[in-house]
Amino acid sequence: MSSSEASAKMKVKAAPVITLSLVFILANFAGLCVSALQEGFYRGKCGVADVELIVAGVVTTRFFMDPTIVAALLRLQFHDCFVNGCDASILIDGSNSEKTAQQNHRLRGYDIIDEAKAIVEKVCPGVVSCADLIAIATRDAVLLGGGGRYNVQTGRRDGLVSLAQNVSLLGPLASVPESIKLFAKKGLSATDMVILLGAHSVGVTRCSSIKHRLYNYKKTGKPDPTIDPFLANLLRSICPQNSSVDNIVNLDQMPLGPLILDNSYYKQLMVNRGILQIDQELATKPCTRKVVRKLATSLDFPAQFHAAMVKLGAIEVLTGKQGEVRRHCRARNKPSSS
Repeated sequence: MSSSEASAKMKVKAAPVITLSLVFILANFAGLCVSALQEGFYRGKCGVADVELIVAGVVTTRFFMDPTIVAALLRLQFHDCFVNGCDASILIDGSNSEKTAQQNHRLRGYDIIDEAKAIVEKVCPGVVSCADLIAIATRDAVLLGGGGRYNVQTGRRDGLVSLAQNVSLLGPLASVPESIKLFAKKGLSATDMVILLGAHSVGVTRCSSIKHRLYNYKKTGKPDPTIDPFLANLLRSICPQNSSVDNIVNLDQMPLGPLILDNSYYKQLMVNRGILQIDQELATKPCTRKVVRKLATSLDFPAQFHAAMVKLGAIEVLTGKQGEVRRHCRARNKPSSS
């Protein structure tokens, strides 16, 4: 065998070794990306201070003053994560920030995050991101709302961009297929979507978002035929056709429904008592009705909701040296003078 032939054989034999090594390196790198968020990220980073316990104290105090903060914080996290990812860009003030977009005009809960941030900054300045505070506060609100407790992942950093034109959230007239496409763009499945919409069990809407279902539905002169007749009459009493007052309507019409995060939302859908058009469509579209039926009779909705919330909280997060850790959640840090 010539020396050139021997060399060629050695290269052929070495190739798989190099390939396997590369695969091993890439796999480890991918693992690092996946685990960029972790439970207990701030443990030991703030001395003896327990960041999550501080946030829990703020949220608990607010909850006993106003239980509707459960829905407010759930909506705040959702609206934040579905624009630039979970980066707290929704919190930034400005004449053209995300806050100013029409879809965000009725968002609440900013002051809760502000309060938590102010306390955390006193004991641990410049360490805890506003994005993580949203995730922690929402988790605590879910627990207080009866939805059980899950371990929240942290390690996010705050985004540098907040523009109203980046907000492309769907409105109350969105269809199930449109919503599935939007969720898919964020790496969430149709099942994830149905589970996350379970947050509507503590949510509210306005008459302006449902009047089209109550009166002249699709120009028929009648209400949406998929609404339970008794519920339709009740909703018409809350939302008179020609009233200029845009009243609030609970998305879960059970007596204690709006105060408890549970699967009663799905039970209502199964008997044609969905309030929003998309809510009721979940129970009729082939791509989602099986999931709705299962959740309506299942005892493990809390566990499924927890998993979906963790998945939501990991959308397009900034970690490591990306973004920043804002000292005040409503404004980006000032550039260093050095």
